[in-house]
Amino acid sequence: KVYSTAGCSYCTKLKELFERANITDYDEQVCTSGDEVRVDYPDAGSFPYVVIDGKEIGGLVETAKFLMKNGLVSAPKK
Repeated sequence: KVYSTAGCSYCTKLKELFERANITDYDEQVCTSGDEVRVDYPDAGSFPYVVIDGKEIGGLVETAKFLMKNGLVSAPKK
């Protein structure tokens, strides 16, 4: 599940990362405030906030590291 907010550039980058990893089947909750995500995940500190199979992953950087570690995406070519 992805918690995002409108106009968030990091949220857009996360969706691009998911496309690179061929992840298309996910739930997205667009939030108007951080309170919406903190109801379920009190430690959520920013947007986007990603939860995979009930495990809190975190924001964009943490999600990129998770996907790389699990071989779902590689580092972008320079």
